[in-house]
Amino acid sequence: MRKLLVFLGVALLAATLGVQSKVVRMWSFDADKTDAIPPGFTNAVGEWKVVADNTAPSKPNVLAQRGKSERTTFNVTLIRDTNYKDVDISVKMKAVAGQMDQGGGVVWRAKDAKNYYIARYNPLEDNYRVYKVKDGKRTQLQSADIKRTDGWHTLRVTMQDDHIQGYYDGKKYLDCKDSTFKDAGKVGLWTKADAQTHFDDLTVSGK
Repeated sequence: MRKLLVFLGVALLAATLGVQSKVVRMWSFDADKTDAIPPGFTNAVGEWKVVADNTAPSKPNVLAQRGKSERTTFNVTLIRDTNYKDVDISVKMKAVAGQMDQGGGVVWRAKDAKNYYIARYNPLEDNYRVYKVKDGKRTQLQSADIKRTDGWHTLRVTMQDDHIQGYYDGKKYLDCKDSTFKDAGKVGLWTKADAQTHFDDLTVSGK
C-alpha cells in the first residue's frame, strides 16, 4: 500500500509539473507602434508591420503582411524568443488582398525562414493545408476543402510529438503525422507571394 501511495504521489507531482511547464503567450499588437515590426518579431521575408484596423477582433491594431512578393516567395515572420516542440497555436486572420495568392497561416518548429511546418488557409483556392518546408522546398502533408467566406477566421494548430491537427473556426479539418522536424523551434506567421493579410490575437501554448 505504501509503495502504491508513493507511486501515485510521484505521478501526481509529474503531472503537476507538466502542466506548470507549459508556457502560454499572446500577442494582440494593440500596444505596439504602428508602421513598424512588433518587438521580438523578425522581418525575415516580406513586409510585416503593425497597422490599425477598425474591424480587428481586438482593436485597434493588427499585424499585417503588406509586401507584394514574387509568386514562389514565402513571406515569414518569426518570434525570436519562442522555442516550442509540443505546441497549441492559434491566430485570427483576415485576407485583405492578393491576385496570385491570398490568406496565410501559422508556422511552428521553425529552425529558420526556410525550415518549418506551416498550416495555411487560401480563400482563392478554397482550401486549408498543412505543409513542411525543408531547405525552402514546400511539401504538402494534407489538404481540406473549405468554401470562401470573407472577414475574420480563426486558425488553430496543435502538434504533439509527430501528430498534427488543424482547425478552422473551431472545426477540425486536418489530422496527419510527420517527423521531419523533431526538435523545438520558433513560431510565427506566413503568407505567400502577393497575399496581403491581417493577423490578430496570436496565442501560443506548449513546451
